[in-house]
Amino acid sequence: MNPDTRALLTVSDAHVAYGKVEAVRAVSLEVADNEIVTIIGANGAGKTTLLNAIMGILPLKGRASLAGADMAQLEIEDRVAAGLSLVPEHRELFSAMNVEDNLQLGAFRVAKAAAAAAFERVYALFPRLKERRRQLAGTLSGGEQQMLAMGRALMGAPRLLMLDEPSLGLAPIIVADIFRTIGELRAGGVSVLLVEQNAQAALQIADRAYVMELGEFILNGPAKEIAGNDRVAASYLGFTHEGASGI
Repeated sequence: MNPDTRALLTVSDAHVAYGKVEAVRAVSLEVADNEIVTIIGANGAGKTTLLNAIMGILPLKGRASLAGADMAQLEIEDRVAAGLSLVPEHRELFSAMNVEDNLQLGAFRVAKAAAAAAFERVYALFPRLKERRRQLAGTLSGGEQQMLAMGRALMGAPRLLMLDEPSLGLAPIIVADIFRTIGELRAGGVSVLLVEQNAQAALQIADRAYVMELGEFILNGPAKEIAGNDRVAASYLGFTHEGASGI
């Protein structure tokens, strides 16, 4: 992160355990205002566990702060109110409710006037949701459900949006739409912490990247430099190239 840029999210020496099994060890990261940061790594590396701990779903040993305020004593709802939101890997929509009602749930802490503005913003980002606003969430396509999950999280006007595997199971053309929208979020003042197995797409859109293996960060830096690393290219991008740097 640029030393002149203020950190929005700071995580220091984070440890997360399932019983006696430590899934995340000594992890530190930062996300600045108007920045996209990605965490790449294989299945089981600890990426989702880390996001859940930052959100307060799992206990985190260490320190996590948002805009300089320690979140240790904050419940999940309070973290949402402070400007933190998570779109989980499995989206967790209310399938028997329509699109608009799912979005409304994302604005439960927002004043009526602000909720109306949030609807306009979400429908501008995802016009397809406006077209399907009376349709049951469970009948949407996978791409539309991902849009709805992101839209619901945005209804609370987060400062930082955490996305867990937003491209999972989606067709390439839909993935391109999702990643284009992520770029638009940054332009609109929302920072993004992105966990993504599609490392190539994530590194193309991110400002900075962390590489996670077995619960630890083994490498971090500007996304372009990470993409040029030979070990990252071979392990996560599916190719090697001449002139790439090693770890």
